[in-house]
Amino acid sequence: MAEKLLEVRNLTTGFLTEKGLVKATDRISLTIEKGKTLCLVGESGSGKSVTSMSIMRLIDYANGVILEGNINFKGEDLAKKKQEELRNIRGNKISMIFQDPMSALNPVLNVGEQIAESLRLHQNKSKDEAWKEAIELLRMVGIPSPEIRAKQYPNQLSGGMCQRVVIAIALASKPELLIADEPTTALDVTVQAQILDLLQDLKEKLGTSILLITHDMGVAAEMADHIAVMYAGAIVEQGTVEEIFSNPSHPYTVGLLQSIPGFEGQRGGELYTIKGTIPALGNLPQGCRFNPRCPHVMDKCRQVEPGDIQVGDEHYAKCWLFEEKGKAAVAGKGENIHG
Repeated sequence: MAEKLLEVRNLTTGFLTEKGLVKATDRISLTIEKGKTLCLVGESGSGKSVTSMSIMRLIDYANGVILEGNINFKGEDLAKKKQEELRNIRGNKISMIFQDPMSALNPVLNVGEQIAESLRLHQNKSKDEAWKEAIELLRMVGIPSPEIRAKQYPNQLSGGMCQRVVIAIALASKPELLIADEPTTALDVTVQAQILDLLQDLKEKLGTSILLITHDMGVAAEMADHIAVMYAGAIVEQGTVEEIFSNPSHPYTVGLLQSIPGFEGQRGGELYTIKGTIPALGNLPQGCRFNPRCPHVMDKCRQVEPGDIQVGDEHYAKCWLFEEKGKAAVAGKGENIHG
């Protein structure tokens, strides 16, 4: 069995607002093994980015608070650490690729200096050593003529190149865990494929574990070892990539997969959409939070929120459809909700 690098248990976070405390994530539990990729998927507004910010404890800087739960990284609970202690971990052992590379980079510093700064801060490199290594990192992430590009500013580079620079900064300290928050947003299809190939290559070469956040199930299929499906601040289904794609069990997961063009040979017809929208975090429905949009809703779904029900070896779903047959209806119920 692979060694666990990160284990998040019952993580609940919220934001302090003028109207009081609003829960953003609710009892999140995730496990990332060494050298593996976990994809966190769901629509915009599901709570994926808040989850990543909570793991990094960056939520503290945005009026966010951790209400309960544990973030165990290599046996240390990050939820209980002070910000001063986290500086030796964040950017060093755990790095993050932010969603928008242009806002993540400093417009008044050349990109080489921004990479070198991370090396001086976390690796105690001299100025010359850090600059030389910054050029090598640019070469490693596939930027041509890195000696020239290192002296250029973000506005002189394309979106794809800026994203590669952000990845180079994240990899500068050779982190054990890389959190990639929608790393291909706003990039064209060709560049997106290049960035995903780069992440996969770096994982294999460096043995880095990855938490990849995406709304694209196609990306998850290509990149993931395990998938966690998030909806309205909660994980509603998780399992291996094979289990999720061969036997999607929560109606929300099924809807996400059916929304993929050409899913299960469905071509030429109208693209499937999940009716309705994600509820506001301050106004969640009673019972299952997906029940207003669910095509299989039952009376119990509107009254009681389900817990994790096992539907496979490493496969769990929060859905009352699996309550019967020992709460492990692997075949029959799974087939019923696919149509």
